[in-house]
Amino acid sequence: MRIGSIELASPVVLAPMAGVTNVAFRTLCRELELERTGTVSGLYVCEMVTARALVERHPVTMHMTTFAPQENPRSMQLYTVDPEYTYAAAKMIVEENLADHIDMNFGCPVPKVTRKGGGSAIPYKRKLFQRIVAAAVKATEGTDIPVTVKFRIGIDDEHRTHLDAGRIAAAEGARAVALHARTASQRYSGTADWDEIARLKDHVADVPVLGNGDIFEPADAVAMMDRTGCDGVVIGRGCLGRPWLFAELSAMLNGRPAPQAPTLGEVSDIIIRHCELLIAHYNHLEGGGEAKGCREIRKHVAWYLRGFPAGSEIRSRMSLVTTLDELRELVSSLPADAPFPTDGHGPRGRQGSPAKVALPEGWLDDPYEDIVPEGAEIMHSGG
Repeated sequence: MRIGSIELASPVVLAPMAGVTNVAFRTLCRELELERTGTVSGLYVCEMVTARALVERHPVTMHMTTFAPQENPRSMQLYTVDPEYTYAAAKMIVEENLADHIDMNFGCPVPKVTRKGGGSAIPYKRKLFQRIVAAAVKATEGTDIPVTVKFRIGIDDEHRTHLDAGRIAAAEGARAVALHARTASQRYSGTADWDEIARLKDHVADVPVLGNGDIFEPADAVAMMDRTGCDGVVIGRGCLGRPWLFAELSAMLNGRPAPQAPTLGEVSDIIIRHCELLIAHYNHLEGGGEAKGCREIRKHVAWYLRGFPAGSEIRSRMSLVTTLDELRELVSSLPADAPFPTDGHGPRGRQGSPAKVALPEGWLDDPYEDIVPEGAEIMHSGG
């Protein structure tokens, strides 16, 4: 799959996930793909960062933009609602060589974001959406840095915007578009509507269309591409606790047998490696290092051990781990030869329930209003 100047041997993209897809997790995914397939072939996107916080060099945001020396291409996702900050952030990325690819997030359904007019609320305002995409593209003119755009089907079933968003993004110079095939009101619940990915593919013929939603196994990716005709897939919750999934996807989509699923002993080694990478990532932050890395690994451990015979006591102790040595001791007590569980597949992470989308008052009155929503350009990244 080609996205502008970027040629990918595998049409697989890691979805940005707040608190997950930092340099430690991306490095782990890349290492496992290389170890199991002999190559690194997909696109691994960093956590979402806020355009304004990037421009104003907020220390936490700057730390989130860390890439490993071997990462190529370096992919950064921006959260933005303001064309001026969008242009400034993209220009900064270009001039300071911060990344090789810019993705733009218009899919976040979190209430604290949408109630101020950000995330998945933005594509409803067609002119504002157009100005934001155009600003990023303008800032990267004359470079090899492609701009891509990710969005949802719409705010809800009565306010669907994905076809307009895809058309507008492509017309303004985006080099690919990605659709999470849910509305914002669905959040992460229910079933992704892959038929809408097919509709978008039919509607946007000039650039690659990527599909996102309910890909938990390699066969799911194959099924989505066969059913919708999309050019690539974006993997989010399916890789939580399964960073080796990209090796399986790469192999299957390139016509090779998928590597064998790891035993609990192999997963234990992966957990330790993940924690080591987290500690290294946070070493330079105040209050970081081992303490921060061990706090971060706790949520991952629950995903890693899903379905394995670990026992409630070990799981409980791992959820409170404070040192790497303690973690090593705990995983060493697990039955190393336990095979990967048959119920270790399927949805992971947040799912929740559908709910009415929180929006600014009067947001739905005029879909062509292009006023920047006040207070939506939040300072801190994440969400």
